[in-house]
Amino acid sequence: MRIDILTLFPETTGSVLHESIIGRACSKGLIDIRCVQIRDYTENKQKQVDDYPYGGGMGCVMMAQPLKSALDAVVTEDDENVRRRVIYMSPQGKPYDQNTAKRLASDYDHLVLVCGHYEGVDERFIEECVDEEISLGDFVLTGGEIAAMAVADSVCRLIPGVLSDESCFTEESHWNGMLEYPQYTRPEVWEGRRVPDVLLNGDHAKVDQWRHMQSIKRTKEKRPDLFEKLDLSSKEDQKLLKKLQKDEERIPLEGHTGFRKATNEDLETLRTLCARKYACTPSEETLQEWIRDGNCFVLTYDEAPAAYYAMTTDEKPFYDSITDGRWHFSGAYAVLEYIEVGDPYRGSGMAGLLMEHAAVAAEKMEKHSMRADVSKHNEPAKKLLGRYGYRFRGNLEDRGDRRQAFEKGLIVRN
Repeated sequence: MRIDILTLFPETTGSVLHESIIGRACSKGLIDIRCVQIRDYTENKQKQVDDYPYGGGMGCVMMAQPLKSALDAVVTEDDENVRRRVIYMSPQGKPYDQNTAKRLASDYDHLVLVCGHYEGVDERFIEECVDEEISLGDFVLTGGEIAAMAVADSVCRLIPGVLSDESCFTEESHWNGMLEYPQYTRPEVWEGRRVPDVLLNGDHAKVDQWRHMQSIKRTKEKRPDLFEKLDLSSKEDQKLLKKLQKDEERIPLEGHTGFRKATNEDLETLRTLCARKYACTPSEETLQEWIRDGNCFVLTYDEAPAAYYAMTTDEKPFYDSITDGRWHFSGAYAVLEYIEVGDPYRGSGMAGLLMEHAAVAAEKMEKHSMRADVSKHNEPAKKLLGRYGYRFRGNLEDRGDRRQAFEKGLIVRN
């Protein structure tokens, strides 16, 4: 791919396009970007490129002759079979998008990008020499250089070999009509915010599904105009749309949320939080014990207790009784004993906040893993555990309610 940019500022434009990824691709000969000084092709000593418009008006207009001469200079070097496209960067052009970038990268070998200035260019040059007009959007720039650099960059990165792998651009925003999913890097916990557990469990199929769902969600939220054009008729996409709709129906948490350790003053409030189906509501003695030992954490909403969880660190001999499986992590562990969300906040996402806070707290205590046991029939609890990285490890010896064991690995903090 060769790109010639006809400009009044070749040094500035060229310096930007010969840096980073695009610059390295130029050095390897994968692409050839040349910035041509239009003033070099004027026909007077003053190197005049503009003049006053016929009919009067503010400002000046770029003359057709220097533009045509500059274009002729870069075109004569081409073979007659080269697929060429002359493009004028104009606020009156068709809005630029990813599909246009793909078309230019695949359909042409040589692009000539013409940068206007002042009040524009002589219309006769456009009529005689320009194949296409492109605009970055419904706004006006002082010159076409920024637009030309954007087009050149977006086209060049699609040329084979410029990026390390095709997926570097096929999974990005706008390639398939959707916005890209969120990305994360180290550390796993930053300012109390965790990387989503699905990205840490090594299940690539679930990662791909999560990323696809996030792309759909982001497109719907941020670009409803793009969302309306998507084809989401497949069975998989319909399933994801139902899940997104369910998430959207959650009660929005518009107030302030926070965590603190429970105190004796919270005892009555915690006891009155309605127990979930299949859950065994802790006794008052158990609640008192958790509070006394500092193992009970309250989630407040506008400073009032709305949910809580209990997490202990003492080893449980009962956990050695797995009948058909094994624990995967050795070393110290914490036990998620119980979580509860008050009736007014069901479906608000508070359960997820509890799960995330518990994991961060356990990591700060340098625990290697978290364990939990739930009734075999408590499907909501098992789904919640699975959503936040817990894996089924086996059945525990019968204690009357047929408990099942779950485990989640943590990052050991040194």
